[in-house]
Amino acid sequence: MPETTVSPVTSIVRRVLYAVFALFAAVMLVYLDRGGYRDNNGDGVSLLDSIYYATVSLSTTGYGDITPVSETARLVNVLVITPLRVLFLIVLVGTTLAVLTERSRQAFKIQRWRSKVRDHVVVIGYGTKGRSAISTLLSDGRKPEQIVVVDTDQNMLDSASALGLVTVHGSGTRSDVLRVAGVPNATAIVVASNRDDAAVLITLTARELNPSAQIVASVREAENVHLLRQSGASSVVVSSETAGRLLGMATKTPTVVDMVEDLLTPEAGLAIAEREVEQSEVGGSPRHLTDIVLGVVRDGTLYRVDHPEADAVEAGDKLLYVKKVTPASDR
Repeated sequence: MPETTVSPVTSIVRRVLYAVFALFAAVMLVYLDRGGYRDNNGDGVSLLDSIYYATVSLSTTGYGDITPVSETARLVNVLVITPLRVLFLIVLVGTTLAVLTERSRQAFKIQRWRSKVRDHVVVIGYGTKGRSAISTLLSDGRKPEQIVVVDTDQNMLDSASALGLVTVHGSGTRSDVLRVAGVPNATAIVVASNRDDAAVLITLTARELNPSAQIVASVREAENVHLLRQSGASSVVVSSETAGRLLGMATKTPTVVDMVEDLLTPEAGLAIAEREVEQSEVGGSPRHLTDIVLGVVRDGTLYRVDHPEADAVEAGDKLLYVKKVTPASDR
């Protein structure tokens, strides 16, 4: 069911008004039946005395200087004043404590999460690109609680929370927001902003907070790639040109596009993966392995399988290969 969010201050003010209403009702009941009450000084019960009696009665102070003496006044105290006293305490004291406890609990949970989380992935922007990136991370075995989403759209964050992801509301261009998201301790950062200028600023801020993280950024225009590289991006994906190339290929060789899409979709079919070289494979040619090897990563540099440097596999190399993925429904 939809839930209306009310700020703690509004909640407290609203309940204080309820308590004042309960106090006013008690004052009127006492004043209208003032003949049934007796004041120790013997001068009768005035309006001020009624306010005084209602206040000390509802707050359970009860000095005893004004007391109900008639049967009617005592019956009203039992049937009306006492329930109002309970309502007054619940509304004013109970709600205030609940609001303060909830805020403290949330602050404690955030602080505990920030102190423990390590090697997580921060995705800045939960649009089409951000959601696709998260889908790939989840299919690769990343746990939802190890993924943090940063966005300014609360509806987007609610959708991410429904998947079990950690969410942070705010702009990724702000360093304080990125600190809350745990960027200083993240192992990877995905910049999926819809604007290239924002992507540059986000990348620059993230790199300043975490000099060693793998930062992957997306841009729409190829001319902005060098700006992201200079800002500290480890990898840059040109979304518009990549989509345009696939569209152009689809006009003549749609099956090639289908194969590329299959390789880029990790849920089923074929997928491009990376693995360590096994000891038994050292010294051999990657072309003769049982896996379909596309490239060799050596000291952080990628060599295609037809490159002279990739003729023989060395210890410490990583292989980019094509693997078959079994759908989750068939496992």
